[in-house]
Amino acid sequence: MFSFLQRIFTEYLVKFSLLCVNIDVVFGMANDRLRALEDVEKEIALVLQSAGTIVLELSKEKANASLLDRQLNQFQTSINRVESELSAQIRYLTQVATGQPHEGSTYSARKDCQMALNRAEYARVKLGELGRTCEIMLDPQT
Repeated sequence: MFSFLQRIFTEYLVKFSLLCVNIDVVFGMANDRLRALEDVEKEIALVLQSAGTIVLELSKEKANASLLDRQLNQFQTSINRVESELSAQIRYLTQVATGQPHEGSTYSARKDCQMALNRAEYARVKLGELGRTCEIMLDPQT
């Protein structure tokens, strides 16, 4: 009987572990959002660098038209990327703030998983104690 309970407990523990792995995958999505914001920050630095180069070139008596064109294209491309990514982030935050289901919130699932693992560990300890008690009671040498 004890081995049967132990086998069932082990199966549930494996299922809980798999659930936590899935939660970590979702948590990885939240990290991806942070990385995207870091990329936006780098893109903003490129925007400022391009703008500075354009202003510097325009301040010269004879501006290099091809350099201005390249920097202007870089500026516009970077601005479009920043605007696009920030719009996506704002849409995501709006979705989160209104309580709609979203893929990035892992707190509740992680908390549930941790609590389930704590309960499973407690059950494992109690089953171990019960098994030892049963073995002592059923041991014919005592």
